[in-house]
Amino acid sequence: MHYGSYETVFLKRMRARYGGPRVGSAAATAVERAVNLVTFVFARIYFPTFSNSLKEIAGFLGFRWSASPASGLEAIIWRHGWEATRDPAAKQALLYYNQEDCEALEIVANSVIDLYHTAPAEQKSPRNDVVHTGEMKRESLFGFGRIEFALPEMETINKAAYWDYQRERVYVKSANRPRHRRQSTSTLPFKLRPNATIDYPRPSCCPDCKSKRVYGHGWRNKIIIDLRFMKHGIKRWITRYVIHRYRCQSCGSTFSPSNIRWTPAKYGPDLVAYTMYLNIELGLPQLRIDSSISKLFGLRLPRGWSQRMKATTAESYRSTYDNLLKKLSSGCLLHVDETSISVRGVSCYVWVLASLDEVAYFYTSTRESDTIHALLKNFSGVLVSDFYAAYDAINCPQQKCLIHFIRDLNSGILEHPYDAGLRRLASDFAGLLKPMVETVARRGLKKRFLKKHRSAVQRFYNRLADCPVTSEAAEKLVGRLQKNRYKMFTFLDFDDVPWNNNNAEHAVKAFASVRRVIEGPTTENGLREFLVLLSICETCKCKNVEFLEFLRSGAKDIDEFATSRRGQRVRRVRQRTDRQIEA
Repeated sequence: MHYGSYETVFLKRMRARYGGPRVGSAAATAVERAVNLVTFVFARIYFPTFSNSLKEIAGFLGFRWSASPASGLEAIIWRHGWEATRDPAAKQALLYYNQEDCEALEIVANSVIDLYHTAPAEQKSPRNDVVHTGEMKRESLFGFGRIEFALPEMETINKAAYWDYQRERVYVKSANRPRHRRQSTSTLPFKLRPNATIDYPRPSCCPDCKSKRVYGHGWRNKIIIDLRFMKHGIKRWITRYVIHRYRCQSCGSTFSPSNIRWTPAKYGPDLVAYTMYLNIELGLPQLRIDSSISKLFGLRLPRGWSQRMKATTAESYRSTYDNLLKKLSSGCLLHVDETSISVRGVSCYVWVLASLDEVAYFYTSTRESDTIHALLKNFSGVLVSDFYAAYDAINCPQQKCLIHFIRDLNSGILEHPYDAGLRRLASDFAGLLKPMVETVARRGLKKRFLKKHRSAVQRFYNRLADCPVTSEAAEKLVGRLQKNRYKMFTFLDFDDVPWNNNNAEHAVKAFASVRRVIEGPTTENGLREFLVLLSICETCKCKNVEFLEFLRSGAKDIDEFATSRRGQRVRRVRQRTDRQIEA
């Protein structure tokens, strides 16, 4: 047992220079089974010291060295002095120093063993001087949020230090300045001058008896607040609708023009679409959206207006969302992933289903697999996922994300830099995967070009069985390879199946970018409504469709809208070309 790589480097150098020790001897066993204690301490145990040096850790544990030599540098100087003078006192000091190093190493090793036995990772430590990093709360010197005070007097003093309190009560009184009236956010009625008035024409006859003897019988008007999108900007647009009622002298019935559909909506579709664009695609909080729209367009939106518009819009696009889920769960390729979110302090999960051009999110209160199993019970395509065990029960061809495994290999090497077996496993797997990635880059995801790598996969697994590993970290990764042997390289047998879960991870990143905006204050219903609109937004991006244009169009089918937009662009290009030819 040694501390650091100096001993093993020295022994290997001596063996290369003078030959190895006799097989079976104690020296040979020591060289082959040497244990570097640094690998068990580095990035695993954080002693209250400034470094991981043996001197500092053993000194913290109570060991004390003699006066001299007190460091490795001084020991080197003493060694050179002894080689020059052959002083027996210097030699004895060096031997005693090395003996003390061994005693210090024993104390550190016993401490590490004691920590392992008394504080397993899955339980809380019974010792008061040991804390698991997973149980530590993240601390910040400049944290925001409510602070719980032990005394009510301290709470009163803290409230007096708030920014609003000082601006509105303290500074005004101190400077004797006139108090400014705060802008009102109330919904009191105010006059909006209409930009356009639509007055529907008088009907020619009664719709019931077809008599032409009709006369006016009152009228109603309605103000619709909306936005008008121009070529280089947006402006507020107020429309006044005037609807007359008529009465028939022959049959006595009252009616309005048949083409009028009186709607209870006060705000127009373009204003709602622009609000959803700010909230879903740009990730702005709803309170800021209400405030900015009120200031930019001179409106007095009621409190919580964006939230109500989001609920209304999500309900109107529920059929579009259901069709996305149905299409994804019956397709030929599906990427799936999940991530966590806090809803009112409770940890929940958001799942994502993605293909090459569709994305859909859904919410569950736990990470249990019942929902995903019910959704994909009839799925027969290729499922691309990570190594979460919940996906293994889905009865379909599966491709595990190889970039996940590469990252785990890399993390293992960084945590165990001296593990030769783990490094050899990583090198073999990277050497196996690299030619496949090069073939994909050159030929694409076509099985007629990729099937040639099947023999290399077979040879890799044969070597894996013939060369067992000894370290625990490498053994876990080998076990994962063996368990998922027929799920690691499925992409070699199918067309257009990627070897990574990039599509789902990209969709998860889109959700993670707005997670901090909605996390905490949102409710389960609010989160579900948000995921409906986010699914449509990300699907529009995959199909090269502007989310705002799709909302403004009022269409419910993204494919039909994308096709019509492409057709319009083609017609415009042809018309422009014809005009150029004529000119």
